[in-house]
Amino acid sequence: MAWWMLLLAGLCEVMWAVGLKASGGLKGSFTTAGIVCCMMLSVFFINIAIKTIPISIAYAAWTGIGVVGVTIVGVSFLGETLTLSQIIFLLLIATGVVGLKLTTSIVTGK
Repeated sequence: MAWWMLLLAGLCEVMWAVGLKASGGLKGSFTTAGIVCCMMLSVFFINIAIKTIPISIAYAAWTGIGVVGVTIVGVSFLGETLTLSQIIFLLLIATGVVGLKLTTSIVTGK
């Protein structure tokens, strides 16, 4: 359950970061409220996750999910491009998050 909460926290990170880009600098109050709401939800969900997952692991995974998620959205919907080396390093980040999940599950039994 904690890893699902961490995934939700990471997805909320993606939403607020993409929302920040889309808002053009927090120009609209509705958009700003949505961004702040996503930020608060992200912190809420990671708070639940760190009750079970060590903070060092949870924080690394949280930021990794955010980095990879924002990159996917940026490339898929915002016309951003990546070089081959950037793709390789993003895959390493994603592999690291999965590895943290797998090894933390083994160590804690959760």
